[in-house]
Amino acid sequence: VLLPAAEEEAAATAETAAPDRRTAAAEAVTMMGFLFAVVAGAAMSIQGVMNTRLEEHLGLWEANTYTQGTALLLSLVVMWLFGKGDLMKLGSVPKGYLFSGALGLVITVTVMLSIKGLSPTVAVSTILIAQLLVAALIDGFGWMGQEKISMNAKQFVGLALMLGGVVVFKWR
Repeated sequence: VLLPAAEEEAAATAETAAPDRRTAAAEAVTMMGFLFAVVAGAAMSIQGVMNTRLEEHLGLWEANTYTQGTALLLSLVVMWLFGKGDLMKLGSVPKGYLFSGALGLVITVTVMLSIKGLSPTVAVSTILIAQLLVAALIDGFGWMGQEKISMNAKQFVGLALMLGGVVVFKWR
C-alpha cells in the first residue's frame, strides 16, 4: 500500500513515462519501416535482373506470367496461414484502388524492359527517382487519402541531385 504522497509520485512518473514509451514505440515502427524499405529495394533490384534473365529464355509475357503466378500462389498460402483481414470486403473498396493489381503487371514488365535497355544500376536509379517524384506528388497533393505534406526546396534539390547522379553514372 502506498502512502498518498507516494501514490501521487507514482502517478506522475507513470504520466511522464507514457510519452517516452509512445515515442520509443513510434521510433521502433519507423526503424522497421526503414528495414522493410531496404529489403524491398534489394528484392526489387534482384527480382528485376532475374525477371530480365527469365525474359531472355521464356519471352516477355511468359516471364511476367511466371513471376505474377508465383507471387499469386505464394500470396494465397501466406494469406491462408497468416491473414487476418477479410477478402470478402473487396467489393466495398473504392474501385480505383482495385487497379493496383494491374499496376503489378506494368511494374514487372517495365522493370524488365528498362533493365534490358539500360543496366541494372541505371534502370533502378531511374525507377527510384520516378518513385520519389510520384511519391512527392502524392504527399504534396494528399492523393489517395494520404495526409498532405508540404514539400520545400530541400526535397526538390534532393531529387535534382539524384537525377544528376544518374546522369553522371551513365556518362561515358
